[in-house]
Amino acid sequence: MKFGIIGSGMIARFHAKAIEAMPGSELRSIYSRNAASSGALGEEFGCQAFDDLDSFLADPELEIVTIATPSGAHLEPSIAAARAGKHVICEKPLEVTTDRVNQMAAVGKECGVTISGIFNRRFNPGLVALKRAVDEGRFGQISLADAYIKWYRDQDYYDSGQWRGTWELDGGGALMNQSIHAIDQLLYVTGPVKSVVASTATLAHERIEVEDTAVALLEFENGARGVIQGSTACWSKNGHAAEVQICGDSGSAFLADDKFRIWEFKEEGPEDGKIRAEQMISTDAIGQGANDPSAIDFSGHQRNFEDVVQAIKENREPLVNATEARKAVALINAIYESAQNASKKILL
Repeated sequence: MKFGIIGSGMIARFHAKAIEAMPGSELRSIYSRNAASSGALGEEFGCQAFDDLDSFLADPELEIVTIATPSGAHLEPSIAAARAGKHVICEKPLEVTTDRVNQMAAVGKECGVTISGIFNRRFNPGLVALKRAVDEGRFGQISLADAYIKWYRDQDYYDSGQWRGTWELDGGGALMNQSIHAIDQLLYVTGPVKSVVASTATLAHERIEVEDTAVALLEFENGARGVIQGSTACWSKNGHAAEVQICGDSGSAFLADDKFRIWEFKEEGPEDGKIRAEQMISTDAIGQGANDPSAIDFSGHQRNFEDVVQAIKENREPLVNATEARKAVALINAIYESAQNASKKILL
């Protein structure tokens, strides 16, 4: 498949590296309103650079466009690409409100193209194993399902771009930007949330509109209770792993990034020995991107992109379609609504 990228900077480079690593795929072009930025990336990756969106989308050989613009600027380029007949893979969050996600999905359906999000951690082996264990009922009645994202971003991170830390273009803070991957994982394995009560604060940063610390209490449709803790104000030397913890009356599993700290079940299964031999951590995990976002590996993006390509070829929905990508946005929006209304209980 032939790809183009809309955007520039670190995330666009992740996309370019992932596309380059995919057998049978070609990065044809990069578009950015900043000609210098698109030109530099085009030179680095050996593809054509554009600073005019219409010219970029006019390429008849271009099949898939990936979106790497700021979070609140995903809607317009995604719709333009869809109306030009291109499939769209959009960086997380798909957009910063469910209304904007709905618009993207509607245009994709109208134009007969795929609109897909990027939740690359869904494709990690640890998350695949956790999802399978839940689906097989190995936890019994799930009692607690939690996500903990205790990361750190210094003030320079927020000062590095005018869009960072704004409601309009970042869509939120520690939850919408950093914690959304773990929140998606939690929803993916545990199922929908029935209600939420939340509190947020800005404790360790200046000149930002959004939260750097948040806590939410969840009630899931399956009866489980849960907690989300998300922050960019938790300094550590190496960074804390993002954890998803699932506990039930028949088992417990704590996933730290892509390795398990705990994998225990009342009844042993044939895969348990292999998981304990290959997918356990023996010491505290070093968080993937916990302190330094540039340290994130692009292989998850590659697997995410490959699923979309295969879905297009098979005329099926990709794993992270617009409906799936919307779920984490809806929960985070509900958390913000609760926090902004004196921790009012919000029904989803």
